[in-house]
Amino acid sequence: MGESRDESLQILAADLRVLISRLSRRLRDEAHLGDFTWSQLKVLIRLERDGPATVTALADAEGVRPQSMGATVAALKAAGFVSGAPDPADGRQTLLSLTAACRKAIKAGRAAREDWLLRTLQARFSPAEQKALAKSLELLARLVDH
Repeated sequence: MGESRDESLQILAADLRVLISRLSRRLRDEAHLGDFTWSQLKVLIRLERDGPATVTALADAEGVRPQSMGATVAALKAAGFVSGAPDPADGRQTLLSLTAACRKAIKAGRAAREDWLLRTLQARFSPAEQKALAKSLELLARLVDH
């Protein structure tokens, strides 16, 4: 007896989740960003995407206590990836932002990941497979687009 459509989709969803997780891990490995924790990386990503923020705003965005975020930020400051400056709107607050060194490391990490992807696509996929993969990106993008 064959699988039902729902069972097939459930298997596809599980397989896709596992594959995307493996690809994400491999891309992280290629970036060589150091020994940052996942929490620290999420803060760096948020600061890059959303711009400067206070510890409280970062804690709210990540769903953690400000004290926990303070420890995360302290480690990033010690690594030279985050700096603080007085908030122009409220001098009692400190706005955290990425340092030039962090931006340089992020750019280098992205370049390393893209280089790995390019070399791997060239080595493991025929031109026809590369085209098929390019077409599948449209479908995958629909998974995350609202």
